Amino acid sequence: MTFTVAILGRPNVGKSTLFNRLVGQKIAIVDDTPGVTRDRREGEARIADLHFRLFDTAGLDDAAKGSLAQRMSAQSMDAAKLADVILLVMDARAGVTPTDREFAQRVRKLGKPVLLVGNKAESKAALPGLGEAHSLGFGEPIAISAEHAEGLDGLYEALAPFAKKQSHDDAEEEQDAEDEEGENPKRPLKLAIIGQPNAGKSTLVNAMLGEERMLTGPEAGITRDAIVNDWSWKGREIKLWDTAGIRRKSRVQAKVEKLSVADALRAIRFAECVVVLIDATLPIERQDLTLCDLVAREGRAVVLALSKWDAVEDKTGTLREVNSKMEDVLPEIRGVPVVTLSAMQGRGIDKLMKAVFDADRRWNIRITTSKLNRWLEGALERNAPPAPSGRRIKIRYATQANARPPTFAIFGNQLNKLPESYLRYLMNGLRADFGLDGVPIRFSLRGGKNPYEEK
Repeated sequence: MTFTVAILGRPNVGKSTLFNRLVGQKIAIVDDTPGVTRDRREGEARIADLHFRLFDTAGLDDAAKGSLAQRMSAQSMDAAKLADVILLVMDARAGVTPTDREFAQRVRKLGKPVLLVGNKAESKAALPGLGEAHSLGFGEPIAISAEHAEGLDGLYEALAPFAKKQSHDDAEEEQDAEDEEGENPKRPLKLAIIGQPNAGKSTLVNAMLGEERMLTGPEAGITRDAIVNDWSWKGREIKLWDTAGIRRKSRVQAKVEKLSVADALRAIRFAECVVVLIDATLPIERQDLTLCDLVAREGRAVVLALSKWDAVEDKTGTLREVNSKMEDVLPEIRGVPVVTLSAMQGRGIDKLMKAVFDADRRWNIRITTSKLNRWLEGALERNAPPAPSGRRIKIRYATQANARPPTFAIFGNQLNKLPESYLRYLMNGLRADFGLDGVPIRFSLRGGKNPYEEK
């Protein structure tokens, strides 16, 4: 591994803007509102040929004990303890504030190397603030503008010694990684946890990781960024996303929440399997089913998880209601696995991951053309296609065009007139006979002759 850098500072000094600049992607939500970032975000950063692991943090805040702000600040300090070097960011235009001085003292007590960064230094208005920065006791401040990509050469020179210090260890670890990759070439599974606000997504992610990695609490909507965590389960590497709660579109008004929802939707598109988490202590809502439908339309494998199961009194009735609504409203992904769990008690995670791996296996399934056409022949015999205007639709053959999700090309005549009900018949048959429960199935209807027919 390369060396690790943590970005700290008071709220709204441009930490997330700097993070996005160094990782080369706009993956951290940025807004003028102070305190947008809450959870620690990690990324692979680069300045020219200098590579390092980077933590974006909520920053430091002097807040009441037990408050959300205090929990955010505590998590920032945890990130600082893991880092090899700290970038203490200040707003060069605003100059040194009493809050900057207080946090400088807290960071100094960690005993870590600290580089003082004066952000927003793109104009002469920042010169007085940069002069004041010497009083913090961290030497010459590095003047940058994260938004305009100015001053990164100075940051490069300041960070380069830490890369040289670890170069020998890096070479050894890279060789180890190559050896491990040769033994286990399996790619990481991309798994996202989504749901409405306060469904318990961050609590579940913490239980899966075995540490208080994500901020949790009684407040709804704590998570704002979609945070990816590297994790492994029984030898399988996993990219695990925790996401912000997704409310009904009509209820999302605030700019920051819109950005959070957009980030969650992006995580769904990156994922391969998505766990839709529902608070089992509340009646299942239309929005819960809408989220399942959204995942299916994106072509991802779906697992439905009922959280807070320890607090549910009528367990049988709750399961019956959920399964009934899924069958009625979302027949196109019939058979979605439903798992019950209690993240607070650490129960049900084994069942959840088994369902996830099973869904991923079905999502990646490949059916040979010969086996598929034997099945199709029987399906056509049992229920022949209709004959609109007296001319019967003819299905000649089928082949699997793709996996992830399973996509089948159907060849024949007048397929544009094939009713939705008949396609649903074929879809349900495939699902039942090839074990594709809960996986979205797609059809591609094509005209043309059967290349397997004898001439």
